[in-house]
Amino acid sequence: MSETGSVLKGDPRLEKLRWSRRLSLTSRILFVNVLPLVLLGGGVIYVDAYRKQLLDERFKLALVEAQITAEALAGATPQRQEALLIQIGKEQRLRLRVYGPDGKLEADSFKLAPPSFTLPQAQDIDQDAFALKLDRWFDRVVGAPALPDYVEPETDDASDWTELTRAREDSLTQIVLRDAPDGTHVINAAAPVGLDGDTLLLTRNPVDITESVRAARSTVALIVLLALAISTLLSLFLAQTIVRPLRELVHAAVRVRQGRDRQVEVPRLPQRRDEIGMLARSISDMTAALRQRIDAVEHFAADVAHEIKNPLASLRSATESLGKVEDPALRAQLLEIATHDVRRIDRLVTEISDASRIDAEMSRTEFEKVDLAQLLCTIAESRAARDENDGRQLEITGAGKPARVMGVPVRLERVIQNLLDNAVSFSPPTGRIKAEIARRDDWVTLTICDEGPGIPEEKREKVFQRFHSDRPAEEDFGNHSGLGLAIARTIAEAHDGTLVAISRPDGATGACLQLGLPARR
Repeated sequence: MSETGSVLKGDPRLEKLRWSRRLSLTSRILFVNVLPLVLLGGGVIYVDAYRKQLLDERFKLALVEAQITAEALAGATPQRQEALLIQIGKEQRLRLRVYGPDGKLEADSFKLAPPSFTLPQAQDIDQDAFALKLDRWFDRVVGAPALPDYVEPETDDASDWTELTRAREDSLTQIVLRDAPDGTHVINAAAPVGLDGDTLLLTRNPVDITESVRAARSTVALIVLLALAISTLLSLFLAQTIVRPLRELVHAAVRVRQGRDRQVEVPRLPQRRDEIGMLARSISDMTAALRQRIDAVEHFAADVAHEIKNPLASLRSATESLGKVEDPALRAQLLEIATHDVRRIDRLVTEISDASRIDAEMSRTEFEKVDLAQLLCTIAESRAARDENDGRQLEITGAGKPARVMGVPVRLERVIQNLLDNAVSFSPPTGRIKAEIARRDDWVTLTICDEGPGIPEEKREKVFQRFHSDRPAEEDFGNHSGLGLAIARTIAEAHDGTLVAISRPDGATGACLQLGLPARR
């Protein structure tokens, strides 16, 4: 029983199933399809963070430049202010404008000297239309706020710039970000100049930020496209690794269904540790089990025909002789033979019917709690009342404590009855039959031993074969069908149990049949 228990506690197929989950097709398919999306999402987040970092640095730079320039202009003469505007604007690629206390433009570096940068107009950006659309799509994806367009006012008054208005009101440096027609950014910084009410407007067009962001985005797009191409190739390869073995399995299954080749080899795909491999091995095992079942059915049909043919031949001979025999004693003997053959055929048909429908019946039956010890005692009392033990003494041990299992009471009763019938048929007329109930770990066992000749070790499996009958010489021919132990084992296995033949524990002569069932928890 220890060996049986170990089989129940750990099935290597379950271990393979747990290990194969790490290599499941689901994880592979998810990886292949999610990889480009992960790279795309990560790239978008990276580019957006990169752009924000660059803008933040330029904001700080514009703030410092505006404050330093405003301090340099404060208190300077108009001629000195113009010289500073030209010099700083040219060196830093800025546009510097100074507005008076009345808001009127007093000086503009772009008018005092050639402009250090030029903003393209809308009609000049046709070649960058795709880049502009891509920029707007990117901003929508990352949720960036829409920026106002940078438009030069016709009058160019301080009131035309919101940053100048706030700087004049709060006496603090103000920064505003706008979009140029070509999609680049324009940074405006407004700062008060001295205490006379003048205001400085600093304008910068950081084209390098847009170029760097677009270059980073192109790199991300290239990586995503490369990952998409690799993902497509991997998907095609994965599809082939799925479709090809499935086609092989379908082809083998069709051949098995058509029954044209009894030796169809269903591929087991031992190198596959995923669901396809598990399916292949399951179909292979199922096909092998189906072949065994078909062979068993064919052998069973042949055995049934053989077993019924004998009593039918005897019955036919007896009935044909009745019309030719005049001797009353001989006629009575022939009638007795015919009656015996009819009972034998009836017993065979009943046993064959039970053996044929047990599997289907057990699969539809709901199990219930059964006390195997109490069931054994009840059966023993019933057999004693009907004298079914033919003078054999039945001794029961271990039935004082409950031995609960899950099962079908009627079927478990059939198993016990068959085991007791077998023990009675092999025990001497005054022999003793011992029935012991025991519980070991999570296993309940019922062992029934007789004092008969015993079962040789090489025949302990054959006794459970259908129609196997090795009866005592003194027993009447035809009293047993040879299906009792086969039916008992079928019922035991339907209860997830076992039924085996073992040697007597005390070493005495005789046979022991042991029924093992999982204990109810």
